[in-house]
Amino acid sequence: MAIRRLSLRLLLSGLTVLAVGSLGHAQTVDDTLEPYRMLRSLQFVQDTVVRGDHSAAEMQRFMLGTIDDRLRTADSKVYQDPRNVDAALIYAMSGGNPATLEYLVARDIDGNFDNRVSDALRKYLSGKGTLIAKSLGDIASEYKNAKIGPYLALVAGNVTLTKDPAAALKFYDWARLTAPGTIVEEAALRRSLAVAVDAKIVGKASLYANGYARRFLYSPYASQFADLFVRFVVEHYEVLKPQDIEATLGYMDVDRRREVYLRVAREAAIAGRKELATMASDQARLLSGSEEGADALANLYGSLVGVPTENVDDAMAVLMQIPEEALSPRDRALRQAAETVAKQVLRKPQPSPPVQPTPLIEQGESQAADADPDLQDPFAQPSETTPLPVSAQAEPAAAQTTVPSGERANIDPELRTFVDSGRSKLDAIDDLLKKEGP
Repeated sequence: MAIRRLSLRLLLSGLTVLAVGSLGHAQTVDDTLEPYRMLRSLQFVQDTVVRGDHSAAEMQRFMLGTIDDRLRTADSKVYQDPRNVDAALIYAMSGGNPATLEYLVARDIDGNFDNRVSDALRKYLSGKGTLIAKSLGDIASEYKNAKIGPYLALVAGNVTLTKDPAAALKFYDWARLTAPGTIVEEAALRRSLAVAVDAKIVGKASLYANGYARRFLYSPYASQFADLFVRFVVEHYEVLKPQDIEATLGYMDVDRRREVYLRVAREAAIAGRKELATMASDQARLLSGSEEGADALANLYGSLVGVPTENVDDAMAVLMQIPEEALSPRDRALRQAAETVAKQVLRKPQPSPPVQPTPLIEQGESQAADADPDLQDPFAQPSETTPLPVSAQAEPAAAQTTVPSGERANIDPELRTFVDSGRSKLDAIDDLLKKEGP
């Protein structure tokens, strides 16, 4: 790491002198640099960023702008060297200005650019990549051993993803295997994990997650990886082994591991996955050390899953002991949702009133009223286009007439899954009580 930082500092120093010069003006020395040499500097900086040196991010922006100027001002003879053509294409696929590729291709009277590649990339960069997915895939296969091969494979995976996830994974695999330790591998691993999670390919998802955590845990894009990993664990915990989870988390420091376990516990509690929520909460509690806030969250998430069950009293006793100041607004709302469900678990069932026969005339009036678009059935499912207030959505219809409005929890929409899970269990209990009769 020390050597890498020294190399980066030397690179930054040299490029700053090159761009600014001794008089503070842009230097013509730039005109002597081959674009492919400048691209190597950009690649070095980008790879340094995804390995964890975020101080190089500003340098990345500077390099993109510098290379853009060089590509546009270079003599056409420069592009007789295929390395400089590759540099222009890789620049465009590495976050560069798409208009620069248009500019270069429009002035390519000598045919230095492969029109198939440049046209495919121009469509991709303009948002029309899915229209040329097959041809771009063929081009990526043809150029797989060239300098632009890993980049084309990454792009081909992106445009193939929606129609053929399995083919997209093959392109991503080729990209990461031919460009190890680079920003290309980082992007390919992260996207491969997303594909595998969506497609429920548990084995591959575990491998991708493990590879990412081992190599790019300190990338600025690692937050996306964390989101994917939490989702992966929550959705597929039944077929995952604890050692599979630990194999990925083992590359993280204590703080990061605890954070991931807390996030897993929260999502599992909302989804009603008791075993996972309990396991993740216990692990977070073990890793919390002396941090009271982390313990409070672990207790919150671990107890939530016990609310809509026969252990509701014990669960609520733990929840009510958690200090208010230890919770974020979102977690306070989550605890309020638990209180709402608990009240319904503990409420006494109300006997159903006997059904009275209705005169035919009143039945007709009732049917006419039902046909009136201005009248809404208060027990109907809320429409997606006209949602009810959150407090009304958070409670069963039967409870809305018995619980004072001041006691209703102001619940965030993301908590509806948790409340609905409790509601379904309550409905099942009510059905059993009705069958037993008075």
